[in-house]
Amino acid sequence: MAGDGTQVDAAPPLDIDGMVAVVSGGAGGIGRGIVGALLRHGATVVIADVEDSAIDAAIADLSPLGPVSGWRTDISDEHSVAALADHVYDLHGRVNLLYNNAGVTSGGGGKPWQQDPNDWRWCFGVNVFGTAFMTAAFVPRMIEGGEPGQIINTSSGDGGFAPVPTASVYAASKAAVSCFTEALHHNLVSEGTALRASVFYPSGGLLRTGLFTASRNRPDHLQRQGAATGRTSMTFDQMKDMLAKAGRNVAEADLDELGEFVVTETAARHFIIGRNLDDTVALLHRRADAIGQQLVPPHHGMPV
Repeated sequence: MAGDGTQVDAAPPLDIDGMVAVVSGGAGGIGRGIVGALLRHGATVVIADVEDSAIDAAIADLSPLGPVSGWRTDISDEHSVAALADHVYDLHGRVNLLYNNAGVTSGGGGKPWQQDPNDWRWCFGVNVFGTAFMTAAFVPRMIEGGEPGQIINTSSGDGGFAPVPTASVYAASKAAVSCFTEALHHNLVSEGTALRASVFYPSGGLLRTGLFTASRNRPDHLQRQGAATGRTSMTFDQMKDMLAKAGRNVAEADLDELGEFVVTETAARHFIIGRNLDDTVALLHRRADAIGQQLVPPHHGMPV
């Protein structure tokens, strides 16, 4: 413990080569980029995803890079997650890297009071409960194994740093992920484990991911019961077109390169995995100043 009350964390860097990794949402988008990078660094990877066809396609494309397999998993179901953990430990006997990456939106944004109860259940079920279930299923075994490792939870600048008010449910879920990861890290350190946690904030351009069409996997029992916001999720191309018409930068991030960045940062055991944080730091200072004055903190997009 340092003199200012902070925990001193002297965990050495990780050598990814030879490690076993599990990546939820690993069959597409950012997760697939992470899987490819892990394989290039010499890891063995298990893709956990809810779509069998996407798993099969990812394995076919990525298997030339190294040993990769898949297991259909609904991370919002603790029994499905428990089956995944049993499978991975039966197959490989250990896990060193756990990427809790799968995520969904609430399905339409809008005003907080317009959100359907099932919007909350679905978004929190995947983003928050899924992260919790994966942590509960894997981390005790990872601790017992005694090997160095890392748990990397994907959050978002929307909620993780400050909310986008029109995405209140999603922002709330990602704020929960950030807070949970911080608490997880402190406990891993205070318990003297060889594990550490990281929170990943995707950035670096527009992200062409399955998040925009996540409703394709929304269970029947979690469909909207009413009109709710009256909005549906935009596709990536619709969002990109809207931003372009507004004169915004619409450069897309290279998801393979982003995956490489995430894995490199994992090996360095950085708690915050993110890019271009200068503007975020400035926003957080403004938020802290507002809180100190008992004011509503500024959100993303508010003028300085």
